Amino acid sequence: MNPVQLHIVGPGRAGQSLARALVSAGWPEPVMFGRTSDLGRVGIDADMVVVSTPDDVIAEVAASLPRTDAVLVHLSGARGLDELAGHARVGALHPLVSMPDAETGASRLAGAWFATAGDAAVDTVVAALGGRSFPIDDKDRARYHAAAVIASNHLVAVLGHAERVAGSIDVPFEALLDLAEGSMANVRALGAKAALTGPAARGDEATIQRHLEALNADERAAYDALAAEARRLAGRPRTGEE
Repeated sequence: MNPVQLHIVGPGRAGQSLARALVSAGWPEPVMFGRTSDLGRVGIDADMVVVSTPDDVIAEVAASLPRTDAVLVHLSGARGLDELAGHARVGALHPLVSMPDAETGASRLAGAWFATAGDAAVDTVVAALGGRSFPIDDKDRARYHAAAVIASNHLVAVLGHAERVAGSIDVPFEALLDLAEGSMANVRALGAKAALTGPAARGDEATIQRHLEALNADERAAYDALAAEARRLAGRPRTGEE
C-alpha cells in the first residue's frame, strides 16, 4: 500500500508535525480535521486516517468515525490497538521524538525511530520519512512508553535540576549542557554502565554526602534518588545496604 491521501484528526503539534514532514517527503497535503470539523467525512477518499488526539479521547474519537476502507492509526505510545475497536484495519505509530512545535517536530520526524503495531500500512509512513521502526505488542506498550518518558521527559527534568543548582551559584548552564552532551556521546559509544563516572561509580560516599549537605533542602531528595540509581547502575550499594 502506498497512501496517496491522508486524513489527520487532531491538528495539534503531533498532527501538524506529521503533516509537514510527509508533505516534505512528497506526499499530498493531508486533510486536517479539528473539533469543529464534520467527522462524517473522515476516511472518505482517504487511504489512511491518523488520530492524533490526546490519549484519553482516542477511543471516543475512533468510535465516532465512519467505517471506511482507510487504515485507522493512532500516534499514542501508551495505548493499544483496542482504542480503535470496531474498525477493520488499525495500526499504531508512535514517533520517538519530542515535538515542541510543528516546524521542529517535522524536522525531527525525518529519519526518526517509530514504535509500530497493527496493519503493515504504518510502515509506508516510516519509509516515507526515512525512519526506522520496531514492533511493540499491546501488552508491552505501557512499559515501552515508560522507557521513552524516562529517556526524554525525565532527562529534561534532571537537567532542570542541574540548572537550578548551577544557577544558585552563577555557574553557566551552557557549560553543563556541554558536559551532558559528552555524557550522552559516551553512553552511545560505550553503553550506560561503562559510561558512568563520578562519585557513585567509584563508591565515594563521602563526596555524595558533601553534595547533599551543600544543596538546598528542596534539591536533596532528587539528588539522593539519582545517586541511588547511579549506585544501582554501577553495582555499588550504599555502605550498610550490602
